[in-house]
Amino acid sequence: MTSIPELHDGLDLAHGPAWSNRFALAPLTNTQSNPDGTLSDDEYHWLMARAEGGFGLTMTCATYVAPAGQAWAGQLGISDDRHLPGLTRLAEGIRATGSVSSVQLHHAGRRANPDVHGGPNVAPWDDPEKNTRALTTAEVERAIEEFVVAARRAERAGFDGVEVHGAHGYLLTQFLDGRHNDRTDGYGGCLEDRSRALLDVLRGVREGTGDDFQVGVRLTPRGNGVVLDEGVAVAQWVLDSGLVDYVDMSLWDAFATVDEGGSLLIDRFTRLPRGATRLGVAGRIRTVEQARWCMEHGADFVDLGRAAIVHHDFPRRAADADFAMADLPVTRDHLRAERVGEDFIDYLDAGWSDFVA
Repeated sequence: MTSIPELHDGLDLAHGPAWSNRFALAPLTNTQSNPDGTLSDDEYHWLMARAEGGFGLTMTCATYVAPAGQAWAGQLGISDDRHLPGLTRLAEGIRATGSVSSVQLHHAGRRANPDVHGGPNVAPWDDPEKNTRALTTAEVERAIEEFVVAARRAERAGFDGVEVHGAHGYLLTQFLDGRHNDRTDGYGGCLEDRSRALLDVLRGVREGTGDDFQVGVRLTPRGNGVVLDEGVAVAQWVLDSGLVDYVDMSLWDAFATVDEGGSLLIDRFTRLPRGATRLGVAGRIRTVEQARWCMEHGADFVDLGRAAIVHHDFPRRAADADFAMADLPVTRDHLRAERVGEDFIDYLDAGWSDFVA
């Protein structure tokens, strides 16, 4: 019987450096970047605090690979060489702490903000209500290449790897949407064709970067036009492909059930054959006990979101098996002490009624 790894055990991956433990910083929207997408001091200090706090993997927010993919003001960019100096500073800073560094590569598609990037939005299908037009086949191929070029830029900046954002209803998930994506050019229709853009991005990133560069992908199990059985099938295809070092399943709730019999959502993914590919989970993990439960159910690592905002050093505090995230709401002074910038605090206050006291 295979023993269950401990949360502070190291994690080896097929490419790139090993992680020092099983804690990953979730890619968190924080609206702290400069207006041109370059790294700000506040965003640098926010991420550095988590690297110093002991996260095995320290990941940026969703970082746009093309101007048309920008989803909000204050979003980090990796679409242009002007973004390189800040990204290089960040990669060097994270490496100095001993944490592994990653950029999450993102294109919002129809969920982009035309008021920010100038519009219109682009997506797999026309959606006039969202100020969105359908991509041509040539433009789909160009969007795939934009992910690949961004990954190479991350490698040039000195990052250890990238995570491709294939979740939460953004561009690559939009291709998976069985309700709307009826394209006839090989990028829509049946599930195999709807998953082509995602797999082409992963193949391009893997082939376009070095052997010591880590490639991951974030997937959503269901929602935004993805039904659970198709979400499981896509995850299995990605695991079978050998193109990624890890799959990061954003479950929204890692403890959710999927039927009246109490079957667990997490088990639908951790039971999939994965070979050498690692599999992590995210969703409402706020205590050491909950993180350990995820490992007992077969996860290789856990992503922390809110818990990482409230405690920059959650992995270090996790030496105490009873440690749990402080109750929400927390004060602005608490967040400032955790090196959360004012723009991020304002974003949390506006978006979550229970977060900021």
